[in-house]
Amino acid sequence: MAKYVELTASNFEATVAEGVTMVDFWAPWCGPCRMIAPVVEELAEDFDGKATIAKVNTDEEQDLAVKYGIRSIPAILFFKDGEVVDQMVGAASKDAFAEKINAQL
Repeated sequence: MAKYVELTASNFEATVAEGVTMVDFWAPWCGPCRMIAPVVEELAEDFDGKATIAKVNTDEEQDLAVKYGIRSIPAILFFKDGEVVDQMVGAASKDAFAEKINAQL
């Protein structure tokens, strides 16, 4: 069973450097973030071996949130080989997230 990757300042760059990565910027107090959490877990399983699914707790990693201009959460950034190629803000369907990931594969 695949699981998403918890990102911190120490492993962020290395994780997004290669391939396709979806990063969910979230916080424990955020209702919409909690709403999409099961979807993020399902995506981690669905894309195991094809793309990396990761999460950043913005309460604990404020520097990363600032670096990527996160103003509202959930904010989902899509990286390809270390570059931000797409983004979404707010809760969305599993299909919407999967479509964005597949577009980069």
